[in-house]
Amino acid sequence: MSTVFLLICSNVFMTFAWYGHLKYGHAWPLWKAILVSWSIALLEYCLAVPANRLGYGEFTGFQLKIIQEMVTLVVFMVFALTFLKEKFAWNYLVAFAFLGVAAFFAFAFKAPGPAV
Repeated sequence: MSTVFLLICSNVFMTFAWYGHLKYGHAWPLWKAILVSWSIALLEYCLAVPANRLGYGEFTGFQLKIIQEMVTLVVFMVFALTFLKEKFAWNYLVAFAFLGVAAFFAFAFKAPGPAV
């Protein structure tokens, strides 16, 4: 569970690093947006790397990536609705549902062992 918690925290930082400047940073020169984003992303890496280290073994590499992508989508959805004040459309909900089904299949069956 610590893996998922660290991935959630890291994705909050990464979402702000990638998309936070869209709301307030339009007056910034591009180099400043990049520098601020990289600074925030450093914090994200400080959480994502331990999350993956802790999780590998409990989860496969494929499963870690799928967890990370699902967390990214949920964090971004909250970010887009609350911070960017974007509208949520039905087709986004359908897309998220299909991705949820894909995640289900990644975890529903026993994963093969590592290649030797």
